[in-house]
Amino acid sequence: MQDEPHDDEAPVPFDPAPVAALLGGTTVGVAVFDTGLNYLYVNPALERINGIPAAAHLGRTPAEILPELDEHKDLMLLVLADGKPRETTVRGRTWVASPLDQRYWHSAYHRLETAGRVQGLVAIVLDITDHVRQQQELERARSHLALLDTAAVRIGTTLDMDTTCRELADFVVPALADIAAVEIFPPDIGHEVRRAAPGVLRLHRAALSAVPELAEPVQQFGHPGEYIDYQEDAGVARCLAANQAVVENRDDDAESADGFDGPLLTAGFRAAYRAFGLRGVAFVPLVARGRALGALNLVRAGKSPAFTDEDMFVARELAGRAAVDLDHARRYAHEHGVALELQRSLLSEPWGPHPHVEIATRYLPAEHGVLVGGDWFDVVPLRDGRHLKAMGDVMGHGVEAAVAMSHYRSLLRLLAGDDLPPHLILERLDTMVERSGLDRAATCLLAVVDRFGENCEVASAGHLPPVFIDPGKAGRVVRVPVGPPLGTGFGGYRTASVRCGPGTVLFMYTDGLVERRGEDIDVSVGRLAELTLPVGGRLEDLLDAVLDRFGDGAEDDIAVLASRIREGALPGR
Repeated sequence: MQDEPHDDEAPVPFDPAPVAALLGGTTVGVAVFDTGLNYLYVNPALERINGIPAAAHLGRTPAEILPELDEHKDLMLLVLADGKPRETTVRGRTWVASPLDQRYWHSAYHRLETAGRVQGLVAIVLDITDHVRQQQELERARSHLALLDTAAVRIGTTLDMDTTCRELADFVVPALADIAAVEIFPPDIGHEVRRAAPGVLRLHRAALSAVPELAEPVQQFGHPGEYIDYQEDAGVARCLAANQAVVENRDDDAESADGFDGPLLTAGFRAAYRAFGLRGVAFVPLVARGRALGALNLVRAGKSPAFTDEDMFVARELAGRAAVDLDHARRYAHEHGVALELQRSLLSEPWGPHPHVEIATRYLPAEHGVLVGGDWFDVVPLRDGRHLKAMGDVMGHGVEAAVAMSHYRSLLRLLAGDDLPPHLILERLDTMVERSGLDRAATCLLAVVDRFGENCEVASAGHLPPVFIDPGKAGRVVRVPVGPPLGTGFGGYRTASVRCGPGTVLFMYTDGLVERRGEDIDVSVGRLAELTLPVGGRLEDLLDAVLDRFGDGAEDDIAVLASRIREGALPGR
């Protein structure tokens, strides 16, 4: 058998009749080529695949019929040369009218021989567009499901609204868009926002994300933290008004922003088109519990495809899930703000100044994302120039803890007027709280300094021990007897007497100052023995140093109080 026709012998004329009789009725496309790769025969099925009559094929090469086939010319020549069948998949567009951008067909090439002579090629063509598209849709569905699964662990990781918005914007770029902005309605509490003009929608841009090549040009259209005004016919305004996603895709053949429909054609939109080469924009409402919180704005640019129905399904799912997280964050922010304001009002400077006592206090809320606690302190004047110092911590967090703290503080001030020793005050306070039905237990440390006797009486209800700092010396952590927390009804408190000489500082604190994850509380408290204050040192400086050293990384609120007898307040001065 010879691999190539002899130049001195005329090729056997091709008779299409037998081929047509055998393959004319098959649903698979069949073509016969001569050794120059010109069509000799095309069956009706291939006519339908290519969208050109069989007669229009004859005498022409595949590339003349479909330019996409030119890249397979070398493959066809190899089959002619060595006789080994080969297969390939072709992607492109045929002459068949179709809404599809791409069609796919699988081709197998076999060398045609007659009487030992190479006559040409036979191509068997199968249209696999539907199969490929089904596989693509299945892969997209899997990708979208994976995207939604991943979103569950990457969006809403904190109770901070801005963080959640950034997580959402960063997540959808580039998975779903080239540019994403998350814009929300201004908060109900906090600083006031200037009023928008009638007919104008004002939103707070909480997050903005873009693919690297668009990160710089996108900055000209606003930054996170700014308030953005929209006219009522803008896409985001229509989205929020109807509580439905709004999608605008550019026409395939459009060369300018005019490929988008009317309401988007503003000066700013045209500028954005020039900057990015917009392909499509989408606005998706962020809705939770029937209330719109804002919108997720998506942009596709350059060579990115337009938004499809599947894309918008994923976008709506992501927006819905993120809206729930944002709603939780907004409700937390509202409660946190109310509780913080309540606590700050109750922790205003203790009862009026007294000429014999110097006092300094600090309150440091926990890092954002942690509900405000029930930390409190107070200084109540007693008879004979004495003062009752109190430091307490109501169990729990939030508004309820802050309200419970106010009850404890009020009851304590009431009992302090009876001039009882600290342990009896705790006994009566415990009984009153139990009978009042208040369901929040609290720890409490009481101390009364006798400025004449250089003595301090201390009683504890489950609270951490006080620290006494003598001038120019290291602190003393005094382990006084500890009774049960208030509100339990168990009682059993005791008063301890501690030496407290001239200039000695009494330092009291809540557990937020010393509690650290993974560290024994006794080790943390023991570290307070390192506190010092030079002779004549300021209490304010002491508290600043304490918070600078121990306040970073605190997971709970911190309240601290430092007090000492003023110079000249002791006998003989």
